[in-house]
Amino acid sequence: MPSGESPPSPSRAAIRLLVLDVDGTLTDTRHEVPPETRSAVARIRAAGIAVALATGRRYRDVLPVAHLLGIDQPLVTASGGLVKRPGDHATLYAARFADGVLGQVLTAIASRGLEPVVYTDSFADGHDFHCRRLPAPDVVEPTGLDSYLVRNRHLADVRPTLLDAPPLDAFAGFAMGPRESMMELEAELATVGPGHLSLHTIRSPRYRDWMCEFAPAAVTKWSGTLRLADALGIPAAAICAVGDDVNDLPMIRAAGLGIAMGNATPEVLATADRVVASSDAGGLVEVAELLLGDEGRGNAAKR
Repeated sequence: MPSGESPPSPSRAAIRLLVLDVDGTLTDTRHEVPPETRSAVARIRAAGIAVALATGRRYRDVLPVAHLLGIDQPLVTASGGLVKRPGDHATLYAARFADGVLGQVLTAIASRGLEPVVYTDSFADGHDFHCRRLPAPDVVEPTGLDSYLVRNRHLADVRPTLLDAPPLDAFAGFAMGPRESMMELEAELATVGPGHLSLHTIRSPRYRDWMCEFAPAAVTKWSGTLRLADALGIPAAAICAVGDDVNDLPMIRAAGLGIAMGNATPEVLATADRVVASSDAGGLVEVAELLLGDEGRGNAAKR
């Protein structure tokens, strides 16, 4: 597309699937889904556009959002690593690491004095992840990974031998620390079994530190989205993807219409076809206005 030109406004018939990130897109800075956002999603669904969620969150953690919005499409979780159906919790897809790769990743993380967290599809077993230790119960102000482990200790499976015997059914994981440290870790992991990993570093809105997240190669929110779209018979050109952080980039680039929230990172803002208001300022209302053909009543900005 020539510089300075905007893509044509999509019609209701053009977009058949809307894929939404959760944190920073559906949720505001209070970590809540505002009433106006809920209404906007309801309007979109009522118009016959399927709505799905693609999030970096764990499956268990995104279920309440899906239920709140009445979304029954399979949930793309852990940035594409796990796709499950919320109605019966059936697993439709779980990524797998190539032989030996996860062990190398965990060793590299531990060699930096960091603690790895590994996700498995263990919702039915009552836990979501594996770690080597948990913080002491009396930690008052946990920082770094401890802040995550304190909040989620009831969902942890503690395995002191995690490095020696990584779970065979792992589909993703992460380490946590200061941004510079996580960017350095990401660069190192990119050299571990080149071509075997999908990597990104993001800051979760719930924690002070940053997460270097890793998954098998080619696993992204977009790869998970395509699994849903294929099942629905919807082509990529008829998908609208909305997000705000670097793990949203693959789906925003590849979707027929990629939309960035006003609070998005610079990379996402530069990549998106459209930019709407922030999650605090009714950005999803503008998305609804754009998709339902009443853009004139909204303020959706064109690149």
